[in-house]
Amino acid sequence: MPATDPLSATLAALADPTRRAILARLSRGEATVNELAAPFEMSLPAISRHLKVLARAGLIARGRQAQWRPCTLDTAPLKKLDTWLETYRQFWTGSFDKMDALLADLAKPPKKGRKQ
Repeated sequence: MPATDPLSATLAALADPTRRAILARLSRGEATVNELAAPFEMSLPAISRHLKVLARAGLIARGRQAQWRPCTLDTAPLKKLDTWLETYRQFWTGSFDKMDALLADLAKPPKKGRKQ
């Protein structure tokens, strides 16, 4: 993966449903590679490649406990993504509020003397 800005790395990592499922699992607490691989019908090397993408994006951290390498979720990149998305969330909320007002106005019965 070429060097990219952190936001692009986060979005690229989140683009894959397997990686999103891994993050969802890690949101419940740390897990080993075997535990993360269990629900998927893919090889451990394939899961490891997904974990590398998540680690490069800063979304997970890998520890060491004896022979185990537990993975944990790191939410900092998700918080940065949420901050970036907030601008667009405000835009869409405002747009939907305007549309709701227009639809409510259109649903009112016509006033007397007003042509339809």
